[in-house]
Amino acid sequence: MARALARRLGYLHIDTGALYRALTLMVLREGLDPTKEASIIKLFERTQISLVSGSDRVKVLLNGEDVTDAVRELAVSENVSLVAQHPKVREHLLTLQRQLAADGGVVMDGRDIGTVVLPDAGLKIFLTASSEERARRRMKELRSQGHKVTYKDILLSIRARDNLDAERPIAPLRAATDAIPLDTTGKDIDTVVEEIIGHLAAVGGLDGCSIDV
Repeated sequence: MARALARRLGYLHIDTGALYRALTLMVLREGLDPTKEASIIKLFERTQISLVSGSDRVKVLLNGEDVTDAVRELAVSENVSLVAQHPKVREHLLTLQRQLAADGGVVMDGRDIGTVVLPDAGLKIFLTASSEERARRRMKELRSQGHKVTYKDILLSIRARDNLDAERPIAPLRAATDAIPLDTTGKDIDTVVEEIIGHLAAVGGLDGCSIDV
């Protein structure tokens, strides 16, 4: 949805979750414990993560390797919240996220954008959907990429991640007080995009504000 919205508006799409996922992928490849902050920070210092605009989506590069699909694997999903809960990890990535959004005209999605990363975003949308709906979407996405996954495993992973993110002491998952809630259960991408564009027009932000979703 965020990619489609960015294309529609001619904005840059910044998937902040992909940054955390890329680092988590590196942690898993190195066989590190995702709960050990010190070792992850040392790894971060020799890890280069970047986002590059492609013809149809933003590519995620990890030390120059295209890991756009790899960061969506179930093992990464199950561990990304453990990596993302560390204060120093979030501090390092926060600087990068704000640099990417400094000039406005961006659609940035993540779990703490409106509350921490971009508290002054021109429009904040807090997207929700039932965990069952999200599990169906993720299963369809992963299977289309050739991954062998089950609905049950994905559903449990999503619920576990939600609990971790909502309860973490640093930048917990919650809606900003000025965010517009939008339940996407049962809606297709085009419908949600049109709703957000309507909200954007209402705040006069069509000329290039930052959008948090």
